[in-house]
Amino acid sequence: MKIRNMIVAICAVAAVGISTTIAEESSTGSALFDKSAYIPDISTFLQIGACALQDVSWDGQDVYFSSSMSSVNQIYRLTPEGWPYQLTTFEDGFDFFALSPSGKLAVVGASVGGNEQSQLFLMDTRTGRVAQLTNNTDAKYGSVEWSPDSRTFYFQSNEVKATDFYIFACDVSTGKYNLIFGDSVSNPGKFDPASVSPDGSKLIVEGYTSNTNTDLYLLDLKTLKYESLSKDESDVIYGGPQLLPDNKTIWLTCNDNPSGLHRLATMTVGSPKVTYVEDGWLNPKWEIEGFALTQDFKHISVVLNEDGYNRLYLREFDSKKSLPTPPLEGMVGSVVMSKGGNCVISFSNASRTSDLWFWNPYTKQVKQLTFSMYAGIDRSLFVDPTLIRYKSFDGLEIPALLYLPAGYKKGTPIPFVVDAHGGPESQSQPNFARNIQYLLLNGYGLLAPNPRGSSGYGREYLALDDYKNRKNSLKDYKAAVDWLFGNKYSEPGKVAIRGGSYGGYVVLGMITDYPDLFGAAIENVGIANFKTFLENTAAYRRSVREAEYGPLSDPDFLISISPIHKANLIKTPLLVIHGANDPRVPVGEARQMIAAIQSNGGMVDSLIFVDEGHGSGKRPNVITEYRKQVEFLNQHLKKSEMAPRGEKPAGK
Repeated sequence: MKIRNMIVAICAVAAVGISTTIAEESSTGSALFDKSAYIPDISTFLQIGACALQDVSWDGQDVYFSSSMSSVNQIYRLTPEGWPYQLTTFEDGFDFFALSPSGKLAVVGASVGGNEQSQLFLMDTRTGRVAQLTNNTDAKYGSVEWSPDSRTFYFQSNEVKATDFYIFACDVSTGKYNLIFGDSVSNPGKFDPASVSPDGSKLIVEGYTSNTNTDLYLLDLKTLKYESLSKDESDVIYGGPQLLPDNKTIWLTCNDNPSGLHRLATMTVGSPKVTYVEDGWLNPKWEIEGFALTQDFKHISVVLNEDGYNRLYLREFDSKKSLPTPPLEGMVGSVVMSKGGNCVISFSNASRTSDLWFWNPYTKQVKQLTFSMYAGIDRSLFVDPTLIRYKSFDGLEIPALLYLPAGYKKGTPIPFVVDAHGGPESQSQPNFARNIQYLLLNGYGLLAPNPRGSSGYGREYLALDDYKNRKNSLKDYKAAVDWLFGNKYSEPGKVAIRGGSYGGYVVLGMITDYPDLFGAAIENVGIANFKTFLENTAAYRRSVREAEYGPLSDPDFLISISPIHKANLIKTPLLVIHGANDPRVPVGEARQMIAAIQSNGGMVDSLIFVDEGHGSGKRPNVITEYRKQVEFLNQHLKKSEMAPRGEKPAGK
């Protein structure tokens, strides 16, 4: 199908005057479309579209979003006429998009084959014409921040030293850039340009020592002299700092408080003291996912993580008047407020794919802007999860999302998948997942725990699996399976575990520590040997991951948590999936484990993509991967059952 036809099929876009209510599928009344009829196979489910907000021009006229409607993620501009204009055509899609304040230019990052070595391209946002600014595949570029006059942008790169990220300034009129921060800091490491002051004279810089600790600096862009803004004695995260026009007051999020939750706060240049915003607007029980001040500092938007569900809050900045939010129940993704308080929002939930919505809090006008295709599948068949909690080995309560097939009869054991998220500083949330809905329609249940070490529950919970406590998080997954058995949702032989990245390590750790627990396991881009992983991961990642998993200087501990050293215990049929170009968890981790299981006479299957990195991104590969997953699960968890709906019986 040609791209111009794909645009119509996968992401139809609203024209002026579209209905302000959520669009629902209509029923024809024909028995031919009865819900119990044939369900398409997994390849069809994986072609369900999605649109994700990237940015909006200040005047609100141009909306930029990403979609994989042309097989890989590209950038589109939603025109006032309601038609998506494709701006990028990178073979492997784009990595990031940064719109200039003027709206006329953008910086786009793109890499090749999943290697994550993003290069910089300057884009004309009207035509999509790009000029390549960097071409050094030994370095990575990103974290772009623009000056208010749109003449300069700032970015990070490790082109000077592979292990460290410094800050550079680029003149868009010439494309030339120079180093401005990082090499002279007493403790060089990983620095991000966080935000530029409204007058363009200052730059707030974030310095990372681990995934749970940052420091803030203020750089004078004329003299290139800097001062430290933060001072603390423990691991603290300062997030999204924005300098007000007085060049003194900083708004940010911070977790240096008794709850350990990221909360809205202020800081004054010259003092490291953090003052939390405690005026009753936001519930302090929940963690802030992100916030933003508008370009004119008249409005502020906040997304709260309320037990895994992202909810939007709006108000006027000076008057502190709370503003209404759109009547959308689910997961709020990106939010951009433009002139006059107009909002564009990415919105989805577990049974609805991501699309863009317009909201004006003063007129209460709500309008769906994009309409992703559902590949001919009736969306009313999809189900939402239930948030549950279970107790782990030490009494700690673990939150989890429980997905059950429609019409499930309580007390009936069914095949189940336990889904392990990556990170580990991440969180399973009720986002739309095509493969989950497919599994549910074919009689599977799915449990997605947020074990200790997950984000969203505060600093203390996040740190409960650090270093020597690594195996405690695995015990949380063991407790999840025990909970399924105890509540008769499933039974021995009918439960599989799957996970990607750190979740891939969880899979390998579980089938070596608990070799009789699972009927099948799927490991995707996971760690098998922490020593070789730390030695071979991208140089700029090593120190950050050592802070989480343990240092190379403690080889005995790394051996004790590495599944490769207990591969002889594996009894569970295992599917290994990896990308040959993975810079985070090199493919050697997969090959070690495959070889070890084969040498021990175990059952292992594999899928190695030569043109992917840390996870599959190209649609043909994604379809191949999940088709393989479904076949593997059916083979080992549904041995005595007929082929599920959407799958042809073998030999026919």
